[in-house]
Amino acid sequence: MNKIAFIGAGNMARAIIIGLVNSGVAPQNIMVANPSPSKRLNLAQEFGVLQTDDNNKASEFAEVVVLCVKPHLITEVCRQISQAISISGKLFISVAAGTTVAQIQVALSKNNKVNLPPVVRVMPNTPAQLGLGMSGLFASNEVSVEHKAIAEKLMTAVGKIIWLATEDKINDIIAVAGSAPAYFFLFMEAMEKQAQHLGFSSQESRMLVQQTALGAAQMVAHSDEAISTLRANVTSKGGTTHAAIEQFKQDGMEDMVKNAMNAAIARAEEMAK
Repeated sequence: MNKIAFIGAGNMARAIIIGLVNSGVAPQNIMVANPSPSKRLNLAQEFGVLQTDDNNKASEFAEVVVLCVKPHLITEVCRQISQAISISGKLFISVAAGTTVAQIQVALSKNNKVNLPPVVRVMPNTPAQLGLGMSGLFASNEVSVEHKAIAEKLMTAVGKIIWLATEDKINDIIAVAGSAPAYFFLFMEAMEKQAQHLGFSSQESRMLVQQTALGAAQMVAHSDEAISTLRANVTSKGGTTHAAIEQFKQDGMEDMVKNAMNAAIARAEEMAK
């Protein structure tokens, strides 16, 4: 495996590093850079990876540079790297929302549009921290078959992936997977509150909701049947589940979900501008 540098030591960087080490990548082939020491030192102590406070040093060390910094910082970080070291032969992988491949390439290439670096843009989600992530990947024209294989190894270490034909589909991934864990948390939160209102303790309510959600997700994961069929299988006409489902429909749940996902896409488009 190529040497890999992580610029930033936040939750997503940590998740990918854990996945890589667990999949057999040697820790000495991984370096993490972060200005504040605590997160990078914890990663070094827990997993044996190399660490530094110097983004340029980490980038020079590696053939693959994973950009895990906040979106408003990424272009400046890329400019600093490109001014300090040669980026020739390096693959850049970005997990920053709202920052396009073109913006990253311009920042890395010193506005030299002849030799643009290969960039893979990734939109992961937070379950990657448990190895259960869902990521969409988009590759610039400069990305080779070998580069794609490297990106796949990184992101399949923390879950499942799909490749996107066009970059604008990243915004759709945000709506369907990137932001979506929060949708389920909101639904579970509402159920938990109502369970407590019905007289269950906070611990009982939490267990009832989380185990039911986990079981439902596992039924989807372990079945080839359509989700609509699985839902119908527990919805006897005239029964209690049917009454609840009809209330959801009457209250406009499908429109609420559609509108929420479209709002996420619209915001992602605004951020990209």
